[in-house]
Amino acid sequence: MRFLISICLLNLAVQGTAQRSEPQPKPRWQQRVEYTMNVDFDAKKHQFKGNQRLVYYNNSSEVLRKAYYHLYFNAFQPNSAMDVRSRNIADPDPRVADRISKLKPDEIGRQEVKMLTMDGKPCKFKVEGTILEVELPTMMPPASSAVFDMTFEAQVPNQIRRSGRNNKEGIDYTMTQWYPKMCQFDEQGWHANPYIGREFYGIWGSYDVSIKIDEKYVLGGTGILQNPLEIGKGYTDAAVKPKTENGKLTWHFKADNVHDFAWAADPDYTHTQLKADDGTQLHFFYQKGENTTAWESLPKIMGKSFQYIAENYGKYPFESFSFIQGGDGGMEYPMLTMITGERPLNSLMGVAVHEALHNWYQGVLASNESLYGWMDEGFTNYVENDVAEWVRKQGWIPGVKAKGYDAMKDNVAAYCRFSQSGREEALSIHADHYMTNTAYSVGAYVKGSVFLQQLKYIVGEKMFKDAFKQYFNQWKFQHPTPNDVIRVFERMSDLELDWFKEYWVNSTHTIDYTIEKVESDNDKATKVRLSRTGQMPMPLDIVVTYENGTQELFYIPLDMMRGEKQNEDAKMKMKLLPDWTWTHPTYEFSIPEKYSKVKTVQIDPSGRLADVRLDDNIWNRPAPVNDKK
Repeated sequence: MRFLISICLLNLAVQGTAQRSEPQPKPRWQQRVEYTMNVDFDAKKHQFKGNQRLVYYNNSSEVLRKAYYHLYFNAFQPNSAMDVRSRNIADPDPRVADRISKLKPDEIGRQEVKMLTMDGKPCKFKVEGTILEVELPTMMPPASSAVFDMTFEAQVPNQIRRSGRNNKEGIDYTMTQWYPKMCQFDEQGWHANPYIGREFYGIWGSYDVSIKIDEKYVLGGTGILQNPLEIGKGYTDAAVKPKTENGKLTWHFKADNVHDFAWAADPDYTHTQLKADDGTQLHFFYQKGENTTAWESLPKIMGKSFQYIAENYGKYPFESFSFIQGGDGGMEYPMLTMITGERPLNSLMGVAVHEALHNWYQGVLASNESLYGWMDEGFTNYVENDVAEWVRKQGWIPGVKAKGYDAMKDNVAAYCRFSQSGREEALSIHADHYMTNTAYSVGAYVKGSVFLQQLKYIVGEKMFKDAFKQYFNQWKFQHPTPNDVIRVFERMSDLELDWFKEYWVNSTHTIDYTIEKVESDNDKATKVRLSRTGQMPMPLDIVVTYENGTQELFYIPLDMMRGEKQNEDAKMKMKLLPDWTWTHPTYEFSIPEKYSKVKTVQIDPSGRLADVRLDDNIWNRPAPVNDKK
């Protein structure tokens, strides 16, 4: 989801380490689902009926006696958990606020399960808000499968959050979180979380979805349209007379190895296509008008961007992707994104890049966003900064130039400011249980991206780039956890990094180092005294500038790293100092030059270290005092 607030080569030895080949950890077990759904949509009533067959594979070592489904639409009813939470939290999302409480019966969202069987046997079930609790008629042993058949009915709510009808830009239907969806079961058990407002966690599987709807509508959805010669609507160059039945068209989509299915519909959609430079077929759905002219330039930008992302961060593994005007800002789903479209080109590019990148860090990696939202939002935000800057450098956006600096420095500064506000909460908190929306947003988007910036500082720029790409390639389709990303960096760098994860994720401890004193040492050398005033230890890059203009890097590893990074700048001499033991509040080292030759001593001139106080990170030799009268 779009945030509303809004890396010198290593030596050959290190390159060899990064490129070594060794066995990778075995994948964890995962459940699997196969959905087949047929939906008949009544646009006049904003309602639909559906049949769902779900083949569920229990690949765990546990016996399952219950099952749970999400009924997301039920959140959009007065007095729902989402409604009450929004009306009581200190800083409500303005898109929600008290709007749910004011919905009329024909405006609410609802999902009603009419019948449910397991292998032909009736299931007992009850609805608790947005969760359907199911007692299985027979238990599911390990390494077994079962077929669940369901009939259901639903009403599409007024557009409030992510999903709904008639959004503020006039899009008829944004159909997300629209069907009864089996909850995830993993090594932590069932994740039957009520829909309070945060994001999602789904089971890998296949979707075969047929949607019957009034022939006037154009649809975009997850997967590949199976019947373009019956539809037309921009899916084929052939002259097609749509195959209607009683004034309706049936749209048939299939998708494999995805964890959700979303679609949108509007009679005024313009549908265009472009094959991206990496081979991905891109689709664009938007309403043509004076406020959406930027969409005409979007295909070229995104076609080039997919190739840039593939080269630097990993190849998008599906054959198509859709950019669809809809929703309430920007939100990612497998193989597509819903974005509001009435934007100038720079804004449209930014939201399109951000939401597309979610299909790397959520659509393909799919960590549990409720527990580790920062692994999606933060990582997406980090890469977005790079991709958006690259786009601007190409000159494709008239009147907009590249910023010409590392945008991550802004994120580091924003995190440091918020960490001093007294409102920061640990990244380990469940997304729905933050005390404020702001604390969640800064944590997930900002501190999550700064997590990667600190890793880059610790392991070095080239190593970071190799390891981050390796993380994507190794863990796609496997729901990685924080430990999984750290272990990739540990194996690639030969450093121990668990300490970093524990501090950054499970605490709100901050980084704060001080240059306490720089003084002459027997007129032959210069002594430097440092102190750690923050609670989080880190390795340090200390750059000394001499009077003749030359610079030297004094690198202090942290003892818990059990190693050190290599020199990142071949143009600067690096002196490796003894480890700083994390329990010790102070550290001293000597510069083998006279005090009079040392001009400046500075901690991390690169600006990557998230030190919350920078005014004590630089020492300049004072001008000599003239005692003559």
